[in-house]
Amino acid sequence: MKPWAERFYKSKAWQRVREQAMQRDARLCVDCLKRNKITPAEEVHHITELTQDNINNPAIALNLDNLVCLCRECHQARHGEQTEKRYTVDELGRVSISPY
Repeated sequence: MKPWAERFYKSKAWQRVREQAMQRDARLCVDCLKRNKITPAEEVHHITELTQDNINNPAIALNLDNLVCLCRECHQARHGEQTEKRYTVDELGRVSISPY
């Protein structure tokens, strides 16, 4: 979280609308659902990105139509960030945890 947004993300208004988005999307990642994959949502993403200029505009910051629930990997993908896998699964289904 960016320092200028910290107060917003701790606000009751954000917590309330975040919960509404989670309930609307059944706590599932909507991007994964589009690929027929069921993944729990961990984050609520602003479609129109929050900036220092618009964070106080409720039509952007607190508008349910501007929010979408995503898993961490899809959220990072929407922001163009590389994701580091915390684990891998081999062809026999064995899980290996990354040392990082």
